[in-house]
Amino acid sequence: MRDPRAVYGRLFVLGLAWTVLAYLVLPMAVVVPVSLTDQYYLSLPQETVSLEHYRAVFERDIWLSAALDSVIVAVCATTLAVILGTLCAIGCWRLASRASEAVRIFMLTPIIVPVIVQALAMYKFWIDLGLLDTYLGAVIAHTLIAVPYVVITVSASLANFDPRVEQAARNLGASTPQTVRLVILPSITPGILSGALFAFTISFDEIVVMLFITSRNVYTLPKRIWNGIQDHLDPSIAAIATMLIVLTFVLLMVELRTRRARTVRLSGTNE
Repeated sequence: MRDPRAVYGRLFVLGLAWTVLAYLVLPMAVVVPVSLTDQYYLSLPQETVSLEHYRAVFERDIWLSAALDSVIVAVCATTLAVILGTLCAIGCWRLASRASEAVRIFMLTPIIVPVIVQALAMYKFWIDLGLLDTYLGAVIAHTLIAVPYVVITVSASLANFDPRVEQAARNLGASTPQTVRLVILPSITPGILSGALFAFTISFDEIVVMLFITSRNVYTLPKRIWNGIQDHLDPSIAAIATMLIVLTFVLLMVELRTRRARTVRLSGTNE
């Protein structure tokens, strides 16, 4: 017979967890009906459900150009962050020394330092380098912000990687580049994909740094939404937010299914 205290304790923990989850998720759910409003300001539908504001998003150039800028910056930053973060994580894992631990801690600095401090530092530094309000400056800034997340996810995958597999490849005559490309990278692909997903999401959603280092030439979607909130509470903002929520959910499901399929395939191979 189960201990009643253990049962009640488990129910309390589950109830607390679901309460916190609801507190975080339910505010996002409010955005969906607001995006279907038939009014020209942020409100719930009054007389009927309307898709007018979704159509406005695809018809107005300001939203399309801002989305294109966000995609360009996010894709470039994600590519660089995945390459740099993966190489850094593999190097730190391969060396396994105090110096590598110091490098790993240094790479995590962007997560520790407040974003506003990073934005101020980048603003001053980007002025000196002539990168202010340029795509290159935005990509570099987002790369620096996203690299730590790639390092974390790839390092977590490397923690479960058996070093004897690498030693076997080297004993069979594989060079270091071949070992990394044919042995290590395929084994840590889930961590790399997770890091890429985090990097893309963070870059696409970043607003604070972009407010400091861009003005007119680079106008990402979060910045356009911010300015839209300041000028006029357009329901198109709610429509965009709903589409971003759906896109994030779809990407997360794809990443989870890819990881699950890879786990099943590896389990079948081991058997």
